[in-house]
Amino acid sequence: MASRITCEVREVAPVAVVRLTGALDLGTMRSVHQALDGALAAQPEALVVDLAQVTVRDRLALSVFAATARRAEEWPAVPVVLCAPPPAAARWLAESTTCRVVPVSQDCAEATRMAGATGTLRMRARLEPVAGACRRARELVGDACSRWNLPVAAGPAALVLSELVGNVVRHAGTPMQVTLTLRRPYLHLAVVDGSRAAAQPAGLDLRAEGGRGLLLVRELAQRWGSVPAGQGKAVWAMLPAT
Repeated sequence: MASRITCEVREVAPVAVVRLTGALDLGTMRSVHQALDGALAAQPEALVVDLAQVTVRDRLALSVFAATARRAEEWPAVPVVLCAPPPAAARWLAESTTCRVVPVSQDCAEATRMAGATGTLRMRARLEPVAGACRRARELVGDACSRWNLPVAAGPAALVLSELVGNVVRHAGTPMQVTLTLRRPYLHLAVVDGSRAAAQPAGLDLRAEGGRGLLLVRELAQRWGSVPAGQGKAVWAMLPAT
């Protein structure tokens, strides 16, 4: 008989809580991964995964949580916390070097409170796909880096975010949400637009802004990439918060 698992997502502002019920194995981990990705696409401040009603049938399937935590670190730059794992799952999580990147709490209420109190600094703005969007993006970076005392990061971050916003103006042509997040040791930049087109990193224009485009982003960012987000995509970059 095929394994079954259900994923219930609820909001405990500002945290998304995903309650899993059923069997977790190599056959169901894909649906779990999709549910967790969907919860992250709403850009909560943190993601808590409730394992109290889960039966883990294959310890390898627990790697789905490490993969989700790594994805969440890049975008939307939020913590992922597991809570209330059954005894066998808790032991396997403790023994797994892959899963040690994900904190585990025995109490889901406490995990939700802790996740919602991370104190991450974040600034968001809604921009239209107009000529002035790049200038507004640079102003946002200047404002954020001034507030967060990141003078060295301001110049590189302004260039990178301007390129990401400019790419939306030139190609997607949709309104966009720009997010700046300080989650040390990185300053995270992200632009979410309404188009799935060119969702891969190659979608950035190499010829943009006098030939800088992708080459500039690659040079200045520690890591960067693109992921589906709702009906569109998120293009993100991480720069050292020095």
